[in-house]
Amino acid sequence: MYKIAVIGGGVIGGMVARQLTKYEKSVLILEKEGDVAMGQSKANSGIVHGGYDPKPNSLKAILNVKGSKMMENLCKDLKVKYRKNGTMVVGFTEEDVTQLKVLKERGDLNGVEGLEIISGEEARLKEPNLDETVSCALYVPSGAIVCPYELTIHSIGNAMDNGAELKLNFQVDKIENKGKYFLITSSKGDVVEAEYIVNAAGIHSDEIAHLIGDRSFNITGRRGEYFLLDKETGDLVDMTIFRVPTKMGKGVLATKTVDGNILLGPTSEDIEDKENKETSAQGLGLVREREREFFKNIPWDKVITQFTGVRAHGDQGDFIINSPMERFVNAAGIESPGLSSAPAIAEMVVEMLMDMGVNSEARADFDPIKKGGTNFKDLSMEEKNALIQEDDTYGRVICRCEEVTEGEIRRALRENPPARDVDGIKRRTRSGMGRCQGGFCMPNVAEIIADELGISYDEVTKMGGNSKYTFGRIKG
Repeated sequence: MYKIAVIGGGVIGGMVARQLTKYEKSVLILEKEGDVAMGQSKANSGIVHGGYDPKPNSLKAILNVKGSKMMENLCKDLKVKYRKNGTMVVGFTEEDVTQLKVLKERGDLNGVEGLEIISGEEARLKEPNLDETVSCALYVPSGAIVCPYELTIHSIGNAMDNGAELKLNFQVDKIENKGKYFLITSSKGDVVEAEYIVNAAGIHSDEIAHLIGDRSFNITGRRGEYFLLDKETGDLVDMTIFRVPTKMGKGVLATKTVDGNILLGPTSEDIEDKENKETSAQGLGLVREREREFFKNIPWDKVITQFTGVRAHGDQGDFIINSPMERFVNAAGIESPGLSSAPAIAEMVVEMLMDMGVNSEARADFDPIKKGGTNFKDLSMEEKNALIQEDDTYGRVICRCEEVTEGEIRRALRENPPARDVDGIKRRTRSGMGRCQGGFCMPNVAEIIADELGISYDEVTKMGGNSKYTFGRIKG
């Protein structure tokens, strides 16, 4: 029996599990997919919001500001890329100026530091490529960017290094309250027991709550479509640029990612099928149209991929963090600014569990630093040579676009949480995320996976299940 089961292997589940392992080793993460960071944690904008947008005194406001302040040091411990690049919310009309004043007032009440309303000319001094029609902006110096799936993977990896366990392909189908513990059954019939449960199931968190009879909230999938541009376009923008928000959210943005690409989007469309991650001509056309408000000369010929993320939109107007029954905590409806708030949400959830009886005495052996090395391309020449002398697999470049070596790929297959497919390698090493999108490196990546896992090349998948690359050999 486990002390605590965390349902959901996204950034919230990962952060909660890591925070729990500061006090308790007996932590289990249950994830329905074949890898972690497979939901909204892998397909979002990666923005660490300053905290100017949420309504004062809401959970979103309190946890956003607190989490944003925690993020930089947390990323250092977890060896996650983070950059404080600043944010601007731009406007075009006098009505927009009024709305920016509302946002600044909110931000001031929320405790966001350094907020300033500036003119269009001042905005273009910060971002020269902004269109001449931009007449005003809210400048947010505390805005930052992070890699969301890297943050998730490293959080869960650090939790596992500190004793937590991870069960993949475990889709929770039934929860029975046995008085002093819960019996949790998967759709395949696998069973685990846990004294406490944290529901961090993202877009499916309402369905998990329904399994214990809690029907106090519902989650709608809100789809957002994006363009990703080649690093060659990195001088288009450096800060994160938003338009004045609407009732559907913060709208499209333009930002440089921590890896140097340009990200444009997302759309905002409520959908019935929470698993619908298709891109559409209509949605991507809308992104093109809206982004032209920011910049007139966007290099659309440098788009290297498009993708869709589905975020969890709750019907309560705020994060849903509560306890509908003894020993059970919901961390649901975690939409924007959920990524920014994640460290603070984890602290809040763990404090709730402690109030219910979970151990509150800190472990002396907890190690907050993620194990494993850094990216090979970021090392000095001396460090690279020393590493190759120690392990010659680091001397073989597999992904030319992102300069990823065989040693890094093999490491990703060994350290927590280990990759098991090509997309898992992609999220951990960036092999396949460059200009050619895996056209050059994928066969070699698959070969290394097969060798490390002791399986045939034909058994290697893109993302688990039946997503095979090959279905037999033509010769031999």
